[in-house]
Amino acid sequence: MAIKSYEMLAEQYLLSDHIVPYTSMLFGILACKLVYHVNHLLSAAYFKGYSGLSRMKRIEWNNRAISTLHAIFITAMSLYLVFWSNLYSDYSDNQRMPIVTFQSSLLSTFVLGVSVGYFLSDLGMIIWFYPALGGLEYVIHHLLSITSVAYAMLTGEGQLYTYMVLISETTTPGINLRWYLDTAGMKRTKTYMINGVVIFIAWLVARILLFMFLFYHLYLHYEQVKQMHAVGQFLAFGVPPMLAVMNLMWFGKILRGLKKTLAKRQ
Repeated sequence: MAIKSYEMLAEQYLLSDHIVPYTSMLFGILACKLVYHVNHLLSAAYFKGYSGLSRMKRIEWNNRAISTLHAIFITAMSLYLVFWSNLYSDYSDNQRMPIVTFQSSLLSTFVLGVSVGYFLSDLGMIIWFYPALGGLEYVIHHLLSITSVAYAMLTGEGQLYTYMVLISETTTPGINLRWYLDTAGMKRTKTYMINGVVIFIAWLVARILLFMFLFYHLYLHYEQVKQMHAVGQFLAFGVPPMLAVMNLMWFGKILRGLKKTLAKRQ
């Protein structure tokens, strides 16, 4: 009886359609705080060089652990929802909601809420320690991400395109691993070079080619996107191009860095 009562309370208050966005954001923020402190304890116990790092380096070390776990989580969920589930299919079984730009579910909304919680937490740290954890481009990136993801979460509009963009987070673990290797004094190792090649390929696929597919999908479903609210239309047509420009700029830096690394190896 007690278990049933808890289940009913969870469904009524924590997992109801109106409460999920807020409970999931809170969950995301608390998860970030938990990962930060757990990573601090584990790093201090098992990585000898951790205690020798400066205070700011230790903060960034733990901050990158949060972004790595978020990237793994959101990439896995985005790939599932976009490519393996039938939620955003053009041939949905739900005849009352055949338009892909308006399709959503409790799960998709919850996942977006967790991501909003992460971006809020990370933006807070970036601003608090500015510019040690990232410059203006990171602030702009996070503000665009929070606006787009929060809108899709609260309205249910354009979630498909939001998840397509979030797949680009797949490049984050490689970027963070590059920083960890550099901080640990392993910049001249073979692992560092291989990681650089992986970053280049992942960035090309997830942040260049996938965005081309996103723009093509927007073109094919232009009439459906036009049925969204004006704010949703602006986010769908405006934010991806801005992020694409930033991705191309960063891709140029990655390419130049990879060339230098390979040249040194030769």
